[in-house]
Amino acid sequence: MRGAGDQRRRGRGAQAEAAAIEAREAASTAFYDMDQAQKYLGGRVTVFADLDSTAAAPSQRDFTRLDEAANAAAVAYISVLDANPLDDQDRSPGEFDEARRAFAAVTERLQKINGDLNGFAERLAPRMARLEAALDQLPPRLSAARDAVAAADAAIAAAREAGMDASEPEAELARAREALARLSSQGLGGLGLAGALSQADEVLAIAERAREAAAELPKLAGKVRNALTSVRTRADAVAGRVEPVRTAMRLLLRGYSQACWQDLRGAPEAIEAGATRARERLNEASELIARADWKRAQQALTAARAELNAADRRAGQVTGRVAELDAAAADPAKPAEAARFAVRDAQRLAMAQPGGAAPHHARVLDSLVARLERAPKGLTGTNPDYWAYLQELESVKTAAGDVVARIRSERAGQS
Repeated sequence: MRGAGDQRRRGRGAQAEAAAIEAREAASTAFYDMDQAQKYLGGRVTVFADLDSTAAAPSQRDFTRLDEAANAAAVAYISVLDANPLDDQDRSPGEFDEARRAFAAVTERLQKINGDLNGFAERLAPRMARLEAALDQLPPRLSAARDAVAAADAAIAAAREAGMDASEPEAELARAREALARLSSQGLGGLGLAGALSQADEVLAIAERAREAAAELPKLAGKVRNALTSVRTRADAVAGRVEPVRTAMRLLLRGYSQACWQDLRGAPEAIEAGATRARERLNEASELIARADWKRAQQALTAARAELNAADRRAGQVTGRVAELDAAAADPAKPAEAARFAVRDAQRLAMAQPGGAAPHHARVLDSLVARLERAPKGLTGTNPDYWAYLQELESVKTAAGDVVARIRSERAGQS
């Protein structure tokens, strides 16, 4: 009987040991699964933060809590493993049962955390998929940026070989290289995906500007040389207007009252001075061309043109004044007709409104008719003030046009 009892105890002990070993294996598998999920998710969250640190911040906080829980569970597993060495043959069935329960408890804890990690990974997956799809855009953009830098470098080298001053495109290219270096050194961890894409686009844009500026230099040289010849010819033409303007001023002084030419006094001298300043700018442009400083040469030519434009306008004012005054003196009624037509046109439009002309428009138009009647009465004396007469008629025409514009505006507002 004693032998049979010993045999039953040994049988229960073997069963308890087998169950404990099976529980230990299950705990080991759960620990491995949790550890792999923890490592995988930690890597994904790190990538997420590299791609978009702002959007990743909440996920990082959530993962930190899960990571801490997983670490605590791992410590608990190792503690259970250390406390239950199942290879000890002196253990009783009760001790094996206790070990089995400890392994089962830690297994449940590991599986729970593994489930939490996997659930978090599933929720994170769609956002990561979108970011990684955007990440696919970075390599081609980086390649395009590097190609643009290389193309700009080649264009600048060609411009220098042609004797051009390429300092400005060179400065632009240096900016592109600096931005490219920042992108290479900081990478996604420092810039984020959006920042890296933006930096690549910035490199491309700057390098393109540098290349275009360098490619434009030979064309600019030809334009500047041609412009120098053209502006010199124009400067000679403007200088040639000085004497005709002097003649026109003498005609004004002899034939018309001071009021007709007072504002033009000194015009010949101003035209001559403008032509002189323009030639100074042209000489400056020639010196800059000799030094291949095309940009500043172009600026000097622009300044010369401005001087010549001003001188041309001044000359035109004098010759135009003579023509206007001569025409008015020959037939004072002709310029008045144009003003009278403008007033009549405004009157017709005013009367065509529902209910006839509005009182405020009628008052203005009546005053314009009165001014037209008074204007010829100012042409008295040996040298009438034809200029004041012409200016008064022009003022009447402008006022009539204003009435027309106001009527049309009011009509549009009512529709």
